Amino acid sequence: MQTNIFGEVELKKLTLEQAARKAKVSTATIRNWIKAGYLAVVGKSLISQDSLEIFLSEVVGKEKLNARANKLSKDKNIYTIAKDINFIIQNKQGESMGKEYENSLSDSYRNKEGIYYTPSWVVQDMFKGIKIQQNFTFLDPCCGSGNFIVEAIRQGIRPENVYGFDTDENAVLITKQRIKEEFGYEATNIRVADFLQEAHSLSREKISFDLIFTNPPWGKKIEKNKKEIYASMFECGNSLDTTSLFLGASLLLLKPNGCLGFLTQEAFFNIANFEDIRRKVLTKKILRLVDYGKVFKGLLTKAQAIILENSPSDNNNLIECCNEDKNFQRTQKSFTITPKKIFNFWITEQEAHLIEHLYAITHITLKNRAVWALGIVTGNNKKFCTNQPQEGYIPIYKGSDITKKGLKRPTTYILNDFSKFQQVAPLELYQAPEKIIYRFISTDLCFYCDTEQSYILNSANLFIPKDMPINARQLTELLNSEMINWLFKKMFATHKILRGDLELLPIHYEYFSKYSVFSEKSYLDYLQIAKTPNGTYQLKK
Repeated sequence: MQTNIFGEVELKKLTLEQAARKAKVSTATIRNWIKAGYLAVVGKSLISQDSLEIFLSEVVGKEKLNARANKLSKDKNIYTIAKDINFIIQNKQGESMGKEYENSLSDSYRNKEGIYYTPSWVVQDMFKGIKIQQNFTFLDPCCGSGNFIVEAIRQGIRPENVYGFDTDENAVLITKQRIKEEFGYEATNIRVADFLQEAHSLSREKISFDLIFTNPPWGKKIEKNKKEIYASMFECGNSLDTTSLFLGASLLLLKPNGCLGFLTQEAFFNIANFEDIRRKVLTKKILRLVDYGKVFKGLLTKAQAIILENSPSDNNNLIECCNEDKNFQRTQKSFTITPKKIFNFWITEQEAHLIEHLYAITHITLKNRAVWALGIVTGNNKKFCTNQPQEGYIPIYKGSDITKKGLKRPTTYILNDFSKFQQVAPLELYQAPEKIIYRFISTDLCFYCDTEQSYILNSANLFIPKDMPINARQLTELLNSEMINWLFKKMFATHKILRGDLELLPIHYEYFSKYSVFSEKSYLDYLQIAKTPNGTYQLKK
């Protein structure tokens, strides 16, 4: 999922060069596909990534195209692999069948369907601590090549009590073959079907399961109106990602005291789009939260798991939190009091108490107290920017040019004709007498109070405070403080500075009624927090 500074889903775009590399063709071929109406243009020299992925998976190999496209169609995808499935089944065994099949799928098809098959070591760990009885029923709503299903049987569940769905008939065929090979059972309960369509009827028939474990599609492309229907049906609120929909549907089919295990993208735990489904999850007893790191080749996002029990939540319930090489426990209450119900399970209970303390001190937030704007998007920096001053060009600053003490000397100059650029905020925002600019792509908060009407590129963003009890310089000092930087990292653990996250930070404005000049020491004194020799923080006794 890609988001803008507002934390909203943003249309993914590709330059012609990026599209050509992805499709392994020339830019001239990309232009031909645009002219033929196959690819959607969404800006100057930009196309929709979705349109390219759909074209590669659903058109290439099915329609008569030029020679270059026909060469491309020889790449393995969901259509060409069908004829190879028998070869895979006959020549591979066990999990290697699934790996061979996964490798045969094109990147465009996997991205469109949100398919990333789960490594066996992750599956085994997700079952850790789950008490299994032979008569339990098990469901994998999107079974893929069967890793969760096979592990469930190995854990002691009878094969006849194991159920699975998937929309990919080849993946279902592989899963059934694996069960037959290892356990000698013809698995009739594994079938080709769309779980989101099946879940409602299963619920009406009062069919439920003791265990539901899966790796749901991440961001699968579904029409928005269908997502809204499913979200209403499964009580997901405004959480419309397929991860949320599969989770809501699974909870509908989980028996009382049954266990559910979901492997999800890290955005599930801290992005605003998932807030409603997190609220739903918090009504249940959470057992474990696990960070497995970047386990999927080609994906930058981490894979993280939530394992819960279908019983009422208990604020005193201790949740096992596993993050890298650290294992500790957090109370369920510590997640219910975080802004937007963020599951920041990478921090300890002590750190959670410290965050609670920061929010208990009188504060305001930036929500509804600022006007926000993106930096300028030229659409082609090579064309419109230069590294030398010249007539008709003005200085412009990148995110890396912003420091907490000021702006670096300009090294980039932009054409002074904003009508030619792809995206420009109202000029009066850049030209405001006073504005706060900040780095957008960063793991550290870095703000600067600009009074020189500086222009910024889209690696930086800006906001103009309004109705604030402190001035812009004072606000900048608070946001740049080590304490607020610590809080931001512990809350969000992201490399993008999103507006939605900034609007959640506490602004302790009353600090300046006691101290006229900002310092890290006096700010910590005001907060009644001490910094330890090893760089951590703790409440003063």
